[in-house]
Amino acid sequence: MYTAHVDTFARDHLPSREQWPDLIFELPELQYPSRLNCASVLLDDAIVEGYGGRVALRSPETAWTYRDLLERSNQMAHVLVKELGLVPGNRVLLRGCNCPMLVAAWFAVLKAGGIALTTMPMLRAHELSAIARKARIDHVICERRFWSEVQAAAAETGLLRRSINYGAGELEVLMAQQPAVFENAPTAAEDVSLLAFTSGSTGEPKATIHFHRDVLAMADTFARHLLKTSHDDLYIGSPPLGFTLGLGALLVFPLRFRAAAGLLETPTPDALLNAAQSWRATCLFTAPTTYRAMLGLASKYDLSSLRRCVSAGEALPKATSDAWFEQTGVRIIDGIGATEMIHIFISAAGDDIRPGATGKALPGYRACILDEEGRALPPGVSGRLAVKGPTGCRYLADDRQRSYVQNGWNVTGDRYYLDADGYFWFQARADDMIVSSGYNISGPEVEWALLGHPAVHECAVIGSPDLDRGNVVKAFVVLKPEYVPSEALRVGLQDFVKRTIAPYKYPREIVFVDSLPKTATGKLQRYVLREQERASDS
Repeated sequence: MYTAHVDTFARDHLPSREQWPDLIFELPELQYPSRLNCASVLLDDAIVEGYGGRVALRSPETAWTYRDLLERSNQMAHVLVKELGLVPGNRVLLRGCNCPMLVAAWFAVLKAGGIALTTMPMLRAHELSAIARKARIDHVICERRFWSEVQAAAAETGLLRRSINYGAGELEVLMAQQPAVFENAPTAAEDVSLLAFTSGSTGEPKATIHFHRDVLAMADTFARHLLKTSHDDLYIGSPPLGFTLGLGALLVFPLRFRAAAGLLETPTPDALLNAAQSWRATCLFTAPTTYRAMLGLASKYDLSSLRRCVSAGEALPKATSDAWFEQTGVRIIDGIGATEMIHIFISAAGDDIRPGATGKALPGYRACILDEEGRALPPGVSGRLAVKGPTGCRYLADDRQRSYVQNGWNVTGDRYYLDADGYFWFQARADDMIVSSGYNISGPEVEWALLGHPAVHECAVIGSPDLDRGNVVKAFVVLKPEYVPSEALRVGLQDFVKRTIAPYKYPREIVFVDSLPKTATGKLQRYVLREQERASDS
């Protein structure tokens, strides 16, 4: 099969075809050509269509037109090829806050035929090292403020050596010396365009592989059919571009339909509301936690421009949906997606919304509820959520492919039931993943961090129900004999975790215990702790 990739690492480490999920391309808009570079469709074609002078990206500091974005992306692509020696198929780690330069870097990588791997600036050297080793990454474009952790990861791994910074002038100076035109790599629709990491329940990160056609498919299903995105829209939101949720909401969706995106470095509730008012935003993406936080502030702002509000990352409580509707007149669109699927695949909008339910399978997707043997369950019976469509799970060199994809279905790890009208209702997560404020947090990874502290003998980490965050990370810690429980030690453990892994993963609650529940063979029984938490919460 044709590929534009000279470096075939990602293709060589795809799962075998028989391990791929069934793919469905029934909708006419999902019939993509065999040669496809999604950067060309999202950006270059916009200029051809006459949108060059229209604003594509806004931030508090600046506004870039489609032509501005194209020219900067082209200049950056030249820097990647000429200065960093990028060849098609090389992986490029991108690190920075949501801003126009990060968007330009993403486009530059794809234009040059590279594979973009966008990370959150909160990640620490340990996490960056794991990513670099897994994906064999040597190229980096990084915002200068976040460079120290990249340096530490490079020293640890011997990777991440071909790097350049922006925000301090280094990349900007080189870009100014380059032409504003660039010939995009003639990639195939099934050439890898991006890798996205998702924490595994074992604590070992998984890299999901997405093709050029997948990037367009997430827009041509959710953004086209449910959000009905048009060139008059302006999208804002809180998810980082390092999440595929944020990549869709704040880059792919608006640019696919020649609309605009508003990018905020620190998307606090006040900042989001202010941006909605000052930029006249039409669509807002954030997590239920933030919607709850904005409820007490929304009356201070003019939100009349908002036509759609989208919630994802965790189940949207009916009470939050009702309160937001009462205050703003806009009913929140709930949705469930997965990094493995690239974006949302079950949702509902407008009069089809049933508060409390996630929704129905999007056009282009099919979903069902399976029992443990893989048989479809009737309405009203709780089981494993399974989905298939134009996108699907392909892990990079990972045996967990076999558990996520079963008999052609993507089995997401969520427990749902289907009602008689075809609506899906969330029940719980089926593994040790903790969903807190829209973030997926691996309990075992937090345990690993805690065990690095000299005071910790053993520990167990679970999600504890929380009204505001859905769940919070809660750690049960057995101390070594020479240490005594104290508030100072509790805070010290929390700070230690923040320094070791991304700060948002730290345990907000720590309980010191004498022992942990285990099987006769010594295996930790986290489910016992979860049951205790549910009992105490009821």
